[in-house]
Formats: sequence, C-alpha cells, structure tokens
Amino acid sequence: MATEFAMPKLGLTMESGTILRWLVPDGAEVTAGQAVLLVETDKVETEIEASGSGVLAQTGEIGVEYPCGVRIGWFLEAGEEPPAAGEAAPAAAQVPATAASTPQPAPAALPRKPGERILASPAAKRLARELGIELAAVAGSGPKGRITERDVRAAHEAPAAPRAAEPAGAAGIAAPEPDGSVPPPATLAARQLSDLVGVDLRAVPASAADGRISRADVAAYVRKLLSEASSASGSPAPSRPAAETTAASEAGTAAPLTQTPTGQIPLRGMRGVIAERMSASLSSMAQLTLTMDVDMSAVAAQRTALVEAARGRDADPDGSGNAGDAVVPGYTDFVVAAAAAALGEHPRVNSQVTDDAVALLGDIHVGLAVALDDGLLVPVIRHADRLSLDEIASETKRLAAGARDGTLGYDDYQGATFTVTALGMFGVDVFTPIINSPNTAILGVGRIRSETVWEDAAPEPRPVLTLSLTWDHRAFDGAPAARFAGSVRDWLESR
Repeated sequence: MATEFAMPKLGLTMESGTILRWLVPDGAEVTAGQAVLLVETDKVETEIEASGSGVLAQTGEIGVEYPCGVRIGWFLEAGEEPPAAGEAAPAAAQVPATAASTPQPAPAALPRKPGERILASPAAKRLARELGIELAAVAGSGPKGRITERDVRAAHEAPAAPRAAEPAGAAGIAAPEPDGSVPPPATLAARQLSDLVGVDLRAVPASAADGRISRADVAAYVRKLLSEASSASGSPAPSRPAAETTAASEAGTAAPLTQTPTGQIPLRGMRGVIAERMSASLSSMAQLTLTMDVDMSAVAAQRTALVEAARGRDADPDGSGNAGDAVVPGYTDFVVAAAAAALGEHPRVNSQVTDDAVALLGDIHVGLAVALDDGLLVPVIRHADRLSLDEIASETKRLAAGARDGTLGYDDYQGATFTVTALGMFGVDVFTPIINSPNTAILGVGRIRSETVWEDAAPEPRPVLTLSLTWDHRAFDGAPAARFAGSVRDWLESR
C-alpha cells in the first residue's frame, strides 16, 4: 500500500524546506531511517531520513520550497504505481507554485476573525509583497489553512470575479459609493493610499493585466499630478511626496526608491528570514536596553594564567592561546558562563511570553550569535549552566566553526532560552541587540578597553567592557533586569 512521504517539521520554528538534492535515485528501495535527501531550511542544510520503507517514488522537485507536511514522495510496494492525483490528499496542498505546469483557480478565501494570525510560508509572503497581493484575501491550501506560494500566484492570476458576488473589501473590490457607483478593483494597500492622499481610484490607470489597481499605480498617479502641478508653477517636484512616504509606512510597504540603485541584495533565504524575524521581534515585544560596565581585571588575569599553562604543556608558536588539543576560553566564553550562572539565579529572565502568561523555563540553553558573510546564525549551547568553563569554550568553538562551514545539524539551532551576541571584536563598545524570539532577553558584549580608575589617590588602568542587556518589558521590569546584569558583572569580577 502506498504511503506518503511528507516534508518533515524538524523543529518548532521550521516552516518549510527546499530540496537541494535527492541522495538516492528515483525508484530506489529504501528503509525507514535511511538518509534520502538533502534539505535547506531557513537556518541549515540537513539530511532527511525516510519515514517509511519501500520503493521511493520522488514527487518533490530539486530547488523547490515545500511547506512542512506537504507530500514530496511515496513509499510503494514492489511493482506498485504511485496513486493518481485524485486518490491523494488534496492536490492543491501537494503541488507548489514552481512545480505546477498550469495556473490553477484560486480557492475561495476562508473567513478570518479580526486580528487572527495569517499563516503563510516565507516564499508566499515574499511573492505577495512583490505582486501587491493582500494575504488576508488569499485562501490557504496548505496544512491548517497555511498560504503557500502557489496560493498567492493563483490569486494573482485568477480573473476578477463578478463584483456582485464579492463581499465588500474582498479580493480588492471596494464597497459601493454612496451614489451607487462601484469603484474599480484595487488592492487594500491601493485603497489605503488613495484614501490618505485623497485620490479618486476611478482616475488611476491600472498596470495589472486583470485591471486591478495596485499601490504602485496610485503612487505613480500621485507623482504625475505633482509633476504636472510643479510644471505649471515653475517649481521642481519633490522626488518623494510626504504623503506617499507616510502611506508607505502606515501600509507596511517599502517606500519608492529615491534613485537608481547600484546593486540589490534580495530579501530572501537567510537575509529574508533575518529581516522578517527581527521586524517581528521589535513589533511584538516591548524592548528596552540597559548598559553596565564590568571590570575585567580578574578575567584577564585568569585567562593569562590559562594561556601560560597551555603553553607550558605544549608549544604555542603562533601565540594564538591554543596549544595542542587545549582550548583556552575566550572572553565571550567567560560571559556565556556568567550569563548561564545568572540565569539560574534569576529564572524570570530564562522565560518565554505566551498568550496569557510568562512561562519560566527549567533548562538553560544559551544561544551564541555567529556572524557569517551573508547573515547571522544562532547555534545553542545546551544546559550551559551545567558545563565548566573549559566545556563551554570547547562547545562554542565547535558551534562557531560548524555554523560557518555549514556542518551543524538542525538540532544545534533549536531551543535557545537566552542569547549572547558580541561585537567587541569589531571595536564596538555599546550597542542595542534585538531579542531572539521567543526569548525574553539578549546580552550584548562590547570590546575590552582600557580605562583609568583612581586607586589610593593614584591613577590605574583597568580593562573594562560594557554589557548591553535588552529585555522584554512584558516579562519583567527594569529592576529585575538590572539585578540580572549585576549578577553577570559580579561573576566576571570575582573570578
């Protein structure tokens, strides 16, 4: 009997995966647990194991992104043929946009409650922004009504339905005017901009093939009116009307370019995920940042002693501080250890905000931000409070190297309850880190600098760094945040 092989969900944050390579040929005999394909998620490339045994009939295409739960193959018995499309689970939920050969009619949009979250894949959101499609008007064919890239494309390519059959505000059709006339079809963003600047949509030319007016059409029409008005008055027209810029901000869309760019970095893949999650973090939390200086004299002395001890055991000709297999903790390792210890003393900081509570988390898993050439990854030091300083140093070295060369597994990025991020190596003293959702706090580490303090009426240089703690004010207040930062400082100063 044929059994579906679906794109697995490897963690709570995984929404979709792109097939990079099938590791076995189509029609090969496989067993459950055997690695059969390589998938790229928003964080990592990882091998996917077969969820069943039998002859693998591959339906997923290389280079195509599939939401979790969508079929990418079949496990068949010997001589068995894959089920026909009509025999499978809803075909609309199985075929992604890039794999479909012909446009399919868009399913009717399901009613949503006000404020209800719209589930959509990252690819669907990007395509909707590009095409000017309102996700609220798109029906999702994926698991639990999730909107896929195919759904957005189908909504864009589907012919406009008769206005009489459309509810007011759906699919870009506005409610009738008081005089009984019906405005032309337009996207929600276009109607919002036209209302803001006082433009009659019936005067705006539509650029889309289906006659629907987009926000860009309204913006172009406004620029044309301003240009004509400035020509008549003899004064130059502004390149970006203030109303247009304000509308772009309120509608949540990007403002028009002020000049021709010299190049573009697409907001997709890792860059797109970072942009989406950082924006979501700032918009969903009440984030504040405090800073606190730490005297690193004790840490510097301890690290110097560790380097000398390592050199005594094995030569260190390059002066890197690492001798043989020994790993000397770096300054960030000391901060990670201090933060892990402080999280045990202040459980409110090791938490997550839910819809109706602040959930205190029992295990302490510290995420470590690792900078790449094209983005940022946050592998996780699990049970950091149970590790010695040497164990933390070994683990951070492994995770940083694995993140940069792409050899970490998906589990290495899951479950962080708190994050440490450092910019001191770039000469930064103080910065405002953004919380890595769903954590409630993140600790920034600046550079170690020399400052002069007065000791017994005499100036004395001291190595000092600044900690920058950003926290979610919904979870705890400023005083608990300051006490937590103080515990980190005290741990470092008492080495």
